[in-house]
Amino acid sequence: MDVITLGETMVLFTPKSSGLMRYAGDFSTKVAGAESNVAIGLARLGHQTGWISRLGKDEFGEKIQSFIRGEGVDVSQVTFDDSASTGLYFKEKLTANELRLKYYRSDSAASRMSDDDLDETYISNARFLHVTGITPALSEHCFETVLKAMEYAHRNGVTVVFDPNLRRKLWTDSYARQVLRKLSGMADIVLPGIDEAEFIFGQSDHESLAQAFFDNGAKTVIMKLGKKGAYVHSDQSKGFVEGFPVEQVVDPVGAGDGFAAGCLSGLIDGLGLKEAVKRGNAVGAMVTMVDGDVEGLPGKARLTEFMNRTHRDDVER
Repeated sequence: MDVITLGETMVLFTPKSSGLMRYAGDFSTKVAGAESNVAIGLARLGHQTGWISRLGKDEFGEKIQSFIRGEGVDVSQVTFDDSASTGLYFKEKLTANELRLKYYRSDSAASRMSDDDLDETYISNARFLHVTGITPALSEHCFETVLKAMEYAHRNGVTVVFDPNLRRKLWTDSYARQVLRKLSGMADIVLPGIDEAEFIFGQSDHESLAQAFFDNGAKTVIMKLGKKGAYVHSDQSKGFVEGFPVEQVVDPVGAGDGFAAGCLSGLIDGLGLKEAVKRGNAVGAMVTMVDGDVEGLPGKARLTEFMNRTHRDDVER
């Protein structure tokens, strides 16, 4: 495997109409989860990926496994739980520019993950382990599972990538800050957004915040700065990597996962750090232009075309 991810994936319900969800009659369903989004993004770019999780022994669990497997991601380490349900969430489109997410994941199958769900040999055969701050927020068992996965990775020379992916509704601010700081210090590569960095270390400029992660133990810091691009900090490289302009943002959810997939893809392909982050910026931008978490994730040819485009022609002839 090039990359193994660990975390919860849910079925997403989106009203076909905008406005308050109480008035919606028709919904579309999709599959979405930060970690599986990254695995799918990498698979579309030609890399070998695996996803570790628990699903409920129900139709939603079957839907998720079938979809992710169909995207070329290995799901051999997914466990089905017949005593808990698969998580769900709803994306409420209040206006064209305003979204509201509502989760139904309390005591979900994924929240019951434990280190018994981990196979050290499976993790040891990967180049990268990708984890996020969402999983440890689900339960104490999930936190312990992430710690054990990182331990297995370090013991076997696997590079650990951590995206804080802050979800403040899942836990208290003080505990979230404590855990995210701990996990950031255990990672080789950290992928915080600027707001997440300020939450963890306090208000400051991006350079000082990147240095704080570095001093905390991370070897490489790649900080997301929204449409501006990203800022990188490592022993070998420091500085901005400019973002790609987007004429119209259709759906911003999942852009950070696309960014992570693009960065990791570049590193797997042997690109320098800034070139890898440039690829991440491109994938993140492309995700925002399409409705859905994974629907905008590109293949390698489309990504190359987007990055090399000097003018836009909406019709392919």
